[in-house]
Amino acid sequence: MPIPETISGTLPGNLRLDKALADASGLSRERVKALLSEGAVTVDGRTATSASGKTAGGEQFTIALPPPDEPQAQPQDIPLAIAFEDEHLIVVNKPAGMVVHPAAGNPDGTLVNALLHHCRGQLSGIGGVARPGIVHRIDKDTSGLLVAAKTTAAHEGLAKQFADHSIMRRYLAVCGGHPNPPEGTVSGRIGRSDRNRKKMAVLPDDSTRGKHAVTHYRTLEKLNDCSLLECQLETGRTHQVRVHCASIGHALLGDPVYGRTPKPLRPLIQRIGFARQALHAAALGFDHPVTGEKCEFHADLPADMQELIDETAR
Repeated sequence: MPIPETISGTLPGNLRLDKALADASGLSRERVKALLSEGAVTVDGRTATSASGKTAGGEQFTIALPPPDEPQAQPQDIPLAIAFEDEHLIVVNKPAGMVVHPAAGNPDGTLVNALLHHCRGQLSGIGGVARPGIVHRIDKDTSGLLVAAKTTAAHEGLAKQFADHSIMRRYLAVCGGHPNPPEGTVSGRIGRSDRNRKKMAVLPDDSTRGKHAVTHYRTLEKLNDCSLLECQLETGRTHQVRVHCASIGHALLGDPVYGRTPKPLRPLIQRIGFARQALHAAALGFDHPVTGEKCEFHADLPADMQELIDETAR
């Protein structure tokens, strides 16, 4: 029987145990709670099962990660645009239209299916059965860079960087209108909309729901009835750029959920067949989780967004 992999370390103080373990291990809080209930966590040598106990700080913990089950997703020979790869991780330039991991309505044809084939099963199992190697996501109809982990050490290291917001992520977006001021910061908690549970929304500052989110934007080019923006994420929340841009009255062109394309641009959008939100993950930077090397990757605009920009610049 395979020996479980372990994560060990020291706990921060004055936090709920599940929060402290998540912060120290890089695992999600829900994953930590499940492992606590399974008796897979020890603190100062004793099995811990309660998620709500407070930490004093300095306690030594060990988490035993059971070997991942055979993935439900099956390897599929789907071409990948690889920006970087070594024995620890892989950075891919995901095309618009590809879902990151299998889910209801998208059982296959996903990035996970492609990675399972390309990496011959050499993907971290920390994310669970359905999401091997996946440390973060970008939306189905957003193109651009995404990193996946091949080993537990890489997964832990990358997850910690995402948790402490030290990952560099820059997006290129085309929004309706011309933001005023042309550059600035949008800050607001993002959570499920009260009106439509399938949408995210900016919540009141005093809300106890949602998560703090910060996007820094600047206008790169004023186009006809729209603008090319560079958006740098300080945090990484679901639909963050899309929600924040919509919240300041400049929803992304083509976004079917958070805004309407300005009326003067609708004939052009229809003519060129642009059928997604105009959003591209153009730059990704992090410290290599094993070697410590500074890594930074860039992905050119895909043809459909470049055509959109060229046409609206005329």
